[in-house]
Order: sequence, then C-alpha cells, then structure tokens
Amino acid sequence: MTLRGRDLPGGALFAVVAALAAAGCQGKASGEGEAAARIRARVRPVELRELRRDVEAVGSLVALEETTVSAEVEGRVERILAEVGDRVSRGQPLVEVAPRELELGLEQQRGTLDQVRARLGLREGMDDLADPREAAGVKRAAAELQDVEQKYRRAQSLLADGLISRGAFDEAEARYRSSRAAYDLALQEVADLRAELGQRQAGYALAEKKLADAVIRAPFAGSVKERLVAPGQYLRVEAPVMVVVSTDPLRVRLRVPEKVASWVAVGQEVAVEVEAWPGRTFTGRVARLSPAVDPETRSLEVEALLANPEGLLKPGFFVKARIASGRVDEVRLVPHDAVRYVFGVYKVFVVDGGRLAEREVRLGERTGDDVEVLDGLRAEEAVAVPLEGEEPRDGAAVEAVR
Repeated sequence: MTLRGRDLPGGALFAVVAALAAAGCQGKASGEGEAAARIRARVRPVELRELRRDVEAVGSLVALEETTVSAEVEGRVERILAEVGDRVSRGQPLVEVAPRELELGLEQQRGTLDQVRARLGLREGMDDLADPREAAGVKRAAAELQDVEQKYRRAQSLLADGLISRGAFDEAEARYRSSRAAYDLALQEVADLRAELGQRQAGYALAEKKLADAVIRAPFAGSVKERLVAPGQYLRVEAPVMVVVSTDPLRVRLRVPEKVASWVAVGQEVAVEVEAWPGRTFTGRVARLSPAVDPETRSLEVEALLANPEGLLKPGFFVKARIASGRVDEVRLVPHDAVRYVFGVYKVFVVDGGRLAEREVRLGERTGDDVEVLDGLRAEEAVAVPLEGEEPRDGAAVEAVR
C-alpha cells in the first residue's frame, strides 16, 4: 500500500518523515563506523622458497694444543724469560737454568774425547779413520812385521840349503809369529779405540745437549697460560715449569643432535657467537667428526677450527654455533612481524574475503626477516602484517596498504 501525504493527518505525516530521517542517519552512522573499524595492514602472500638448513649447536672453545713444559736437566732457576699472558714463538726461551755445572760436564767429555782422538792419531776435522791401517800403532806394527817376515822367509831358504841350524830357524819363526800377533793386536786396539771414540762422541753430544737444555724453550707458538717456577728454585728432571697453549686457530667442540647428524660434513662453514663479543660473528670450518654418537646424550661431537689472529677468543668460552649444512628444503615463509605469540602458541591473521581470520601455526627456522611455517598455512594463502598502533582481531575488516 502506498501512502500519500493527503491520505495522512498532519501529525502522522510528521512522524513518518521523522522515522525515515532517523533511519537514514542510522544507516550513515553504521557505514562510517565500519570504515573506522577497518584494520590497516600490509598483506603478504605465503612465500615458497628453497631454504638451506642450518644446524644449531652449543659447545666450547678449546686450545689447539696445550702442554706443560718440563725441565730436562737438574739445576737452579737463574732467569724467568716469559710471564703469564705473553705470546711466545716456537723455540723462544722461557726459563734459564744455571749452566755452570753443565758447562764443566761438557769440558770433561771434551777432554776424554780428545784423548781418544789423539791415541787414534786423528787430525783436526777428522771424525774417524777411513782405514784402521792408517793408525800410527798399526803402521809401526806393520813395519816390524814386514821386516821380521823378510828375515823369516830368508831363514826358510837358508834352512833348506843347510846353511843355518834348526835352532836359528826356530828363533826367526818365533819372531815372525810374535810380530804377526803384535800386528793383529794393534788392529784390535784400533778397533777398540774406534768403539771408544763413538762412545766418547755420544757422551760429548749428550753433555752438549744437556747444556742446551739448560734453556727451556716453547715447544710451539702460543701463549703462556701458567708459570710454575720462581727464580732460585731448584729443578729436578721433569719438573713442570710453564703451561703453554696454542690459540690460533682454536678448536670449537660442538654437540649436534643425532637426528641432524647426517646434515653435517667436513668442510662446512661454521658461524660462532660468544657472550664476550655480543653482536659479532666468528667463522670457521668443520675439521673433523666423531666416528660415533654418544649413547647417553644421543649427540655427535663435531670439531671445527676457528682462526683467532687477534686473540679475542679464549679457550673455555661458551659458544653458540650455526653450521651451514648441505640440506635444502622447499619451505613456506611469512614475515616474522606477522606472527604473534599468545598464551604459549604462535598465531597469524589470514586475510580471507577482506577480513582477518586468526590461525594457529607451528614455526620452524627464522631466516632474516622471515620465518618458516611448518603447519597451519597453505601456500596459496596470505597473512596480514598490521601497521604500528593497529590491534587486529578475528573477523575484522582489513584495509590493505603498502
């Protein structure tokens, strides 16, 4: 039924107009309220990307080498040449033992060696006889033997001709045999002297080494970790004097969970962070892997080498490490700012038909500004990243902005 103005009393017509005007104002206010309730957000589609998996692990820094340097000779400590914290090179003197007693021992060995050399007739620069028959005693015995042998041969001839008696021949023969024995004895004496010469040379070399060992040296390049002696202290053989550690490079010993052990291989890059240098990353490479998994912790020990030329890193530091593995997976990524942590769960707002739909998700690794979504989102969906100051809610209209 259509109402016309002429069909209504004046009061009724006014009531209808007022009602229509009120309805119009209410509709306009409702539209303005909905616009005001829109959530401004950046809409980002779920991104599919290939991601190289990293293996995260914790561990400690260990010195490349660490050894306790000990004394090799007895004596009193005369000088300390290095202190704790000093960097030392291979062969650098650390401690000096008073050498006087060792010097006297060397002189004694040199004297006995010179005696043997003189008995052998060795000239300066000669270490041994090339031919034992060149010895003076052997030469003398050889000359006597030659003379007696000639007389013996002549006596044989004369005896055959009947020109000398049997007694004279026997005397010549006895002299020949005696000279032969003297020659053999001279050769034996030379052999004994040569053996003694080797013994004296070894004794002299040992005394020389002991004198050199009076200066205790660093076995490798590194730093002094601990000093264990003081000047004037008397040292016995094998008494510890200093602890030296090699800190460049350092060993990084890590524990990798069994389930990702197959992802790790020798040569892979390792990024290391320590609390002593926040915000700074040190890089090295995996050097070796344990051949077995620890049955108690179900983890594999991994060792990497880390360059430390500035000495910033110290053995014993706790480290957090990330190993770039060879495993590559296709993953779903969303902006990290799109994720909210609410009451122990992670949630995102999916944009569906221009409105927000709250969705619980399970997250994986973070890579840069993005984070991997393991479960809760499909590849074709999009999520909202609310602008600062906006409070997203389930079912709210969304206004997409750049």
